[in-house]
Amino acid sequence: MKRSFSKPVLTAIHDAKILGIRAGLEHRFIGIWAVVVDGRVFVRPWNDKPTGWRRAFEDDPRGTIQIPPGREVLVRARPVRGERLFDKVDRAYGEKFRTPASRKWVVGFRRPRRRKTTTELIPR
Repeated sequence: MKRSFSKPVLTAIHDAKILGIRAGLEHRFIGIWAVVVDGRVFVRPWNDKPTGWRRAFEDDPRGTIQIPPGREVLVRARPVRGERLFDKVDRAYGEKFRTPASRKWVVGFRRPRRRKTTTELIPR
């Protein structure tokens, strides 16, 4: 298993405002916000529904992301723990999504219930 994404993939994730993500093979692709912190990729769900992508990753950590320009990358999801890392991810969301319209979402991602859903995506 690869330990990190290639530089071009990290750049595409960093530059993209929205990525597609699919957990397993049953879910459809949906749009999410992803951030890159210290060369690692992190995502958080807005609504952590029992039928959502994050919960599907709990049952089967394999999935796929779509990055521009239309490339699919196989990933494995793993939960993240640690306040320092949560803080870095909070900052990364704030730095990447700076528009006034994004502020509501950035602030919402800092809420404890969303922080605890932070998920790292690693290549597979």
